[in-house]
Amino acid sequence: MFTKLLNRFKFLHFELAGDFQKLEKEFKSEWDQKLSTASDDIEHRYKLWTSRVSHWINQSNILFALTAPFIYALWIPALIMDAFITVYQKICFPVYGIPLVERNDHIAIDRHRLPYLKKLEKFNCLFCGYFNGVVSYVGEIAARTEQYWCPIKHARKLNSTHGHYEKFFDYGDGKSYRQGLNKLRKKY
Repeated sequence: MFTKLLNRFKFLHFELAGDFQKLEKEFKSEWDQKLSTASDDIEHRYKLWTSRVSHWINQSNILFALTAPFIYALWIPALIMDAFITVYQKICFPVYGIPLVERNDHIAIDRHRLPYLKKLEKFNCLFCGYFNGVVSYVGEIAARTEQYWCPIKHARKLNSTHGHYEKFFDYGDGKSYRQGLNKLRKKY
């Protein structure tokens, strides 16, 4: 009786395995077809999204085109500031014992690689990544400089402050300033 049941179990197991293989082939075929269709659809959408720049400009507000020179002119001061601030910190920070700011920690230029962006959008992403990165880089160098030379909070509340500001001495607290200045200069 036990052998008969075991044989029946084996037979059902093989039959079930065969059914699973058949279902798996059907599912795989159906899945491959859906993936292929989706891939074609995605490629088609990317082509639509990355249509010609002239078409995109024609569809845009005319004021966008008129303000573009003012925006792109900021490349010049950004490049100059980037160069000057880099030279400044490389010369001065070692003298004061201030750790150098890593430029690459602030400037990230990678969004232009996204395939769904138009050429002009990619250029805009290059500009924004660079410009905002330079502002962040300059801000950190300025914050470290301020922490070294003048770590005193302002008399009035500011809307925004850098990450070092909370360590600064309260406005008017000359005693703490004199006692703690050298110690604070070493905290980065």
